[in-house]
Order: sequence, then C-alpha cells, then structure tokens
Amino acid sequence: MEGETATSPSTDLSNPTKPLDHSLQKRHQAMLDRLSNRHQTLSKSSSSSSATESTAAFLSKFSDSRLSIEFQLSESSKLAATDITRLKSHLVDISSSISALEQLVAENSYLLPSYELRSSLKAVSELKQSLDSLNAELVPKKKFSFKNKSTSKSSLSEPKETEIIKPEVPKPAFAIRDLPGIRNKENEILTKNFRSSETGEFGLSDLDSCEVRLIGCVNAFFINRLRNCRVYTGPVMGSILIEEVENCVFVLASHQIRIHYAKGSDFYLRVRSRPIIEDCEGVRFAPYCLSYEGIEDDMRKAGLAEDTGNWSNVDDFKWLRAVQSPNWSVLPESERVGVIELKDLGSMSGAS
Repeated sequence: MEGETATSPSTDLSNPTKPLDHSLQKRHQAMLDRLSNRHQTLSKSSSSSSATESTAAFLSKFSDSRLSIEFQLSESSKLAATDITRLKSHLVDISSSISALEQLVAENSYLLPSYELRSSLKAVSELKQSLDSLNAELVPKKKFSFKNKSTSKSSLSEPKETEIIKPEVPKPAFAIRDLPGIRNKENEILTKNFRSSETGEFGLSDLDSCEVRLIGCVNAFFINRLRNCRVYTGPVMGSILIEEVENCVFVLASHQIRIHYAKGSDFYLRVRSRPIIEDCEGVRFAPYCLSYEGIEDDMRKAGLAEDTGNWSNVDDFKWLRAVQSPNWSVLPESERVGVIELKDLGSMSGAS
C-alpha cells in the first residue's frame, strides 16, 4: 500500500496519503492544458507576426490609394461640365494612379494571403472598368457631318466616322530593373544555380529565342517581355509575376502565379493557389514536369512537395461569365512535353 500511495498521481500534495478530489483533479488538468495551449499560441504568433505586419501595412496603403482614385473618379463629372481639356488630363492621371496601384499589388503579392490578393486584384479591375465607363460617357465625340462632293481635298481627309477620344492607358510595368536577373539576351542558353548563392528575388526581362534553366529556390520571380523562349525553374517560395510574353513555354512551381498580357504560351505548373490570368489570349496549362538532382528537397523547402492540382483551376480576371473563359485551355496530353531533366548547372551563366 505504501508503495502504491507514494507513486499514485492522484494524491493531495499536502497529505500524500489522502487521494485528491476528482473534480479538483479535472480543474488542475484543465489549467495545465490552458497553459500549454497559451504557450503554443504565443510561439505561433511570434513566428507569423512579421508577415501579419507586412500584410497590414500593404492593406493600409492600398486602401488609401484606392479611396484617392475613387475620389478622382467622382470629380470627373464636374470637370466635364466646365473644362474638357482639363478633364482629359485628369483621366490620364487617374489611369496612371490605377497602374501604380496595380504595380503595388504585384510587388507585394508574394506576401499576401490568397484571399487578400484576389480581392485587391478585383478592386483594381473594377477601378479600370469605372475609368473606361467615364471615358465613354464624358469625353465628347467628334461630330459627324456630310460633305458636298465639291469639298476641297483637305476637307476630305477629315474623320468621317464617330470617334471617341480616350487617354492611353499604359500597361503596368513590374519593378524588375534593379533585381538580380538576366536581361537583354537573344538566342542563348542561360543558366543559374541558386544553391550556390543566396538570392531573394530574381528577374528575367527582354529575352528573345532563349532557353533559361534555373536550379534551386528563390523567394520571388519576375518575368517581363519574353518572346519565343523556354523557361525551366525550380520552386519559388513566394510568387511569380509574368507580363508580356509571347510564344513561350514555362515550367514553374510557386505558391502564387499571376500572368498578364500573355499570348500563345504554354505553362506547366505546380501552384498552391489558383493561377490568375489577365489580358491573356491562347494560353494553355499542364502539370509541372521538371526534374533535377535534389528537386525533392527544394520542393519541401518551398512548401510545394504536394501537387494540389491547381494548375488547371485558372481564374481569368477579364472573364466574368459563368462559362469557361476562351482565353485559356488545358494542354492536350498528346501535345505535352515529357519530363525535362536538368543536370547540375554549377555557377551562373548570363546573369547580372
């Protein structure tokens, strides 16, 4: 009995021979559980606080810019009634502000949760639509008039059709100029091994008829103005942003992928969230097909070890109907490339 009492977990600490009340035991255990849960919560919150603060800072800046643009849009009707020349300049300024806001989203997309990214892109799209509506409604049309056959030659050169004058809306440009990367190359095979050096962000720009082979992980990847290229990359731990590509093949793995102004290109993807396309035409999608020594370790490091199947769940932000967007399709299996095997690339080639 003595040995049993001494080793029993159900004893009163002030009197080892007196068993604890059962309800007191439960309260004691509940207190220990609460302390354990609180410790785990504090540990998790400390590791995620930095990302949360970055997201909050972005949302605050985005909200301020959006409200400013909405105010500018609301002022347009007043200018239409008083100063048409100033109105045109005003609409151009709004267009520039929207482009700057879109670039802000692009530069911060790898920090944002999927829901916040989708909401922000949708808000930018709505601002663009509002601007287009104002252009059509407020900017005056040239008057149509019939000319007599004897009209002079110079008169015949005047416009004969109703015309809408719209300020040019510039395409958003991703800020990749100052990033480490590869740019301004033609007809070259370009390689880089990120395992041999620490690279947070990397960019490709202004390439024509090149093949790019990248091994290892980066935090974010920016691609701009590529034609007739083949791009094979290891996993990206954040986002990939692609703009103005034509007749290219991409093999990419990332948490988020956004594609803007792409034509006639194929994308072999592994992606955690749904890929987003905008202003694209004739783009096709298939599953990721790259292989190299150590890619499994890189995939685990990037949190992409499992294929979610989202490569075929594409969101077209310029197609709001319930039916399938005509701008993208699944690449037929008979037309897909096989597994692409990359050998160890050593140090970089062609990067700057």
